[in-house]
Amino acid sequence: MPLYDYQCASCDHQMEVLQKISAAPLTDCPACQKPELKKLISAPGFRLGGTGWYETDFKTGAKKNLAGGDKAD
Repeated sequence: MPLYDYQCASCDHQMEVLQKISAAPLTDCPACQKPELKKLISAPGFRLGGTGWYETDFKTGAKKNLAGGDKAD
């Protein structure tokens, strides 16, 4: 489930909520109880790690398996 950021237009209270994608957006501020809560736009967080499509699909010849080789100091 993704984390969503909300901010109240009335009292500027901000919060982060773990919510289902299919869940309706929250509207009531927990701080002032007014229906002024708005969902903020935020950048998603993700990390590509391990061996993946580049290692297995696009490397050719001598470039393959560089991740398992010797590390330079």
